[in-house]
Amino acid sequence: MQWNKIGCKSCRWIQSLMVLSSLLLLGGCQEGEGHQAKPAPMPEVATVSVGRQPVQLSTELPGRTSPYLVAEIRPQVNGIIQKRLFREGSDVKAGQLLYQIDPAPFQAALDSTQASLAKAQANLPSVESRAVRYKELLADKAVSRQDFDDASASLDQARAEIEYCKAAVEAARINLGYTRVTAPISGRIGKSSVTDGALVTAYQGSALATIQQLNPIYVDVTQSSAELLRLRRNMETGRLSADRKNGKAVRILLEDGTGYPQEGILQFADVTVDAATGSFTVRIIVPNPKNLLLPGMFVRAVVQEGIAQQAILVPQQGVSRNAKGEAVALIVDEKSTVQQRLLTLNRAVGNRWLVSDGLCTGDRLIVEGMLKVRPGMAVRAVAVDKSKIGAAASRASCKPVQSN
Repeated sequence: MQWNKIGCKSCRWIQSLMVLSSLLLLGGCQEGEGHQAKPAPMPEVATVSVGRQPVQLSTELPGRTSPYLVAEIRPQVNGIIQKRLFREGSDVKAGQLLYQIDPAPFQAALDSTQASLAKAQANLPSVESRAVRYKELLADKAVSRQDFDDASASLDQARAEIEYCKAAVEAARINLGYTRVTAPISGRIGKSSVTDGALVTAYQGSALATIQQLNPIYVDVTQSSAELLRLRRNMETGRLSADRKNGKAVRILLEDGTGYPQEGILQFADVTVDAATGSFTVRIIVPNPKNLLLPGMFVRAVVQEGIAQQAILVPQQGVSRNAKGEAVALIVDEKSTVQQRLLTLNRAVGNRWLVSDGLCTGDRLIVEGMLKVRPGMAVRAVAVDKSKIGAAASRASCKPVQSN
């Protein structure tokens, strides 16, 4: 009986605890209903303002150097090389003696023709006097007409023989001069294919040596015909205007990427397109006073295309690609809402893109914070620190035009 009383008391105590807990839970719920949760903060993005500016456009074209003048030295007479009179790899001047061919047989031929000329000239006075005498006698009919005609023909023959001997003497003198093989141009001479004592023949197939003029030097680059058509179309539509000040100036980049100190001048463009490659050749003449450029070197030429008067340049970090590979960008509109734009890109300009279509002046392009926003989302836009994205790349293929 006593246990039942104790059990009832325990039950009452447990019930009291349960009622108290319920009251505490109810109070907590009521307190939570009175204070709402704080809203998520608005995402912050960094933007740049899109603007237009005149930009000088250029393109890099691959090419190789070639000598300004080339002369292959070949003998013009047969003979034995007596002496080579130059150092291989040295600079030679026009008219400098390079090889001496044995002149003895040619000197003898000259002496022989000169003797024949002297003989013919010595015979001329007697033939002339006889022709004159026969002419006087013919008037008196002391000689026949046939004798006079024979005397006149002998005179003409003697005079013709003299002219023939003069020509033979000149030819012999020319051949004697050909024994002295001289440099036709100034430049750097290569290795010699013959040594002293070698037998050479006139106009042989292999050259004795080759002289190349390296200052100035040519740079031959290739450009596709499609690029030429695009450039002309842009000129006609006004998207590009000719750069009259720097239009023919060409900057040269060496094969290690360093810039060449001298600027070249655009000389001409070939009039024929290669059917195999679809490209044509553009020739540039470049000063080469220190012979830094050698024939056959690979270089790149930065050729000026023109000036885009209304160009839009945007940081590359503000442009991405969608699933189709199309260039897209996110902008912030007037209502601080993110919008997506489909872009048409022209080319990369260092760390920026040259945009042909898709952006307008005044658009705020998102360059930082793109991963945490999506189109239609409200954001807070702040101007980006331009020092983080760089004003231009160090090797940009186009640059803003400086206004005067």
